[in-house]
Amino acid sequence: MMAVNSPFSLRTYIDRSSPIPYYVQIIQAIREQIENGNWQPGYQLPGEPELCQRFDVSRTVVRQALGELTYEGLVTRSRGRGTFVAEPKIGESLVQKLTGFYHDMVDRGYEPETEVLEQVITNASSKVANYLKLREGTPVLKLTRKRSVKGEAIVLVTTYLPHNLCKGLENEDFRKQSLYEVLETKYGIFIVSGRRTVEAVSANEYEARMLGIDKGAPLILLHSISYLENGMPIEYYHAVHRGDRTRFEVELVRYRGKGEDLRTLHRRNNLPQSSAIIAEEDDD
Repeated sequence: MMAVNSPFSLRTYIDRSSPIPYYVQIIQAIREQIENGNWQPGYQLPGEPELCQRFDVSRTVVRQALGELTYEGLVTRSRGRGTFVAEPKIGESLVQKLTGFYHDMVDRGYEPETEVLEQVITNASSKVANYLKLREGTPVLKLTRKRSVKGEAIVLVTTYLPHNLCKGLENEDFRKQSLYEVLETKYGIFIVSGRRTVEAVSANEYEARMLGIDKGAPLILLHSISYLENGMPIEYYHAVHRGDRTRFEVELVRYRGKGEDLRTLHRRNNLPQSSAIIAEEDDD
């Protein structure tokens, strides 16, 4: 998509009396063009030599600025082609809604694509057995999928479920349907709560190859355990999300009260059951 303005609308002066480093001033100028809509996703930025000339700085300074913008996910760099404005990061629900990736993306107006990489019955490792409260070696369904949006790989997710509760699930086609939807409609299994943890990791060789990124690129690792109403764990998954294309959103609710049941709080405030709650004792 073409930019609204030409690259020469870029504010290119450097305030040499400012304590703000030159590369940060360049970042601010480029970010301003992107955030105000002058430079749209896919727009090619001026080349390094032109930026050096227009800002009257060294190539080292320009490269530092472009490197930071790439790390922030505002631009992408392609060797031999140049630097381009990146597509906005894809927001995903972290705790405010207990939905799968498929419905989360559909709700946001995207058309997710799924490639099933592995769909087999295997024996639970000690780690998986611990998460699902099973004996080590118990048969579980292992489902590994690559999820993409607009043809771009976003997340690699591996899911484990107790096979005795969902026999035949290994034969389902998950390229165009939601796992949670199949569990509900065909097995009468309704997930009502979950616990998720998030950490930053670097892509290993396999993850890099599957997601089309460099080895060592930043990823967001999500671990999740889902529970039935009776508290039984039904699903464990770990998912690696591209750090340059993903933004997680968390809804926090602050309330004052002593000993109020969280379910009552949810109902009273019409909150999703998995919203994050920050509780504070009322000292007044």
